[in-house]
Parts: sequence; structure tokens; C-alpha cells
Amino acid sequence: MLSRSHTWLLQAENLLLFGPSGVGKTHLAIAITMAMIEQDQPCRFFPATALVQLLQKAKASYELPAVIQKLDRYALLVIDDISYVRRSELETSVLFELICHRYERRSLLVTSNQPFREWDTIFPSGSMTVAAVDRLVHHCHIVGIKGESYRQKQAAARVSSESSDPPT
Repeated sequence: MLSRSHTWLLQAENLLLFGPSGVGKTHLAIAITMAMIEQDQPCRFFPATALVQLLQKAKASYELPAVIQKLDRYALLVIDDISYVRRSELETSVLFELICHRYERRSLLVTSNQPFREWDTIFPSGSMTVAAVDRLVHHCHIVGIKGESYRQKQAAARVSSESSDPPT
């Protein structure tokens, strides 16, 4: 029986998670991925820089179409922290090729701590940025997460507890 919770995946829709660093985007992406796996949906999680490196290596050895085709076996492909990819890291056009290939065929879950207007640093050209964003948002769900960094809160709590400890 099909569960309604992964209908978006069956319809090749994307999920985009935005928010500042430390608010739990990666944890949420992992939880969603695990839930999809529990529903027998094949998924693959990549830090964005690792995915770009894999695709660049495939392009250099003339195997990019085959590698992108292999990634089609996953109903959900997670690209975590896309805003850390910079066009100065060789060519990120391979990421654009992947997005174009999966458009209306398979789902992407993308996390970012930067809004779309700052994505010009990711792709080699402004027109490529616009085209990538256009494909990502055409069939998608966008979740904005607000709040303070959990890591900063934990660090502040540690400092507070350490400063209140009596000296030994």
C-alpha cells in the first residue's frame, strides 16, 4: 500500500530546506531520507562538495552520463549544503547537468544556508543559476527554517556551566 508521505517522491517533486547554519537542515534531511528508506524508496545522501567531486571526476574520465544514469536508481538524491559549493572549485557545471537530468524524473532534496539570490557563486554563469533554480522550484516544496544555531547554543551553555563551576 502506498503511503501518502512519499507521494512527492513518486511525482518527482523536490524538497528544498533553507535556513541559517546550525538550525538542523542536515538532521532534517537525514530524517526524511531515513523515512523514505523505511518506505522502500532508494535514497542517496551526498554532501554537495563530495557529489561535485564525484561528478567532476566522472566528467574528466568521460563517464559523466553513465554516473548520472547510475544515480537515477535513487528515487531521492540528497544534496546537503549546496551553498558551500563554489564555482571556483573547478567547474560546477556538472551539478547543473545533474539537476537538468533529474528534472521531472527523480526527486532532489537540497539544503542551503543561502537564498537563491546568492546562488550565483555556485554555478559558472548567472543564466545557469537561473535555469538550475527554475528546474528545482518548478515542482517542489520549500521549507524555511528559522532559529539560532544549535551548536552555538550548546557552546554557550557549556561556557556558562564551566564559568559557574567552583574552582578546584
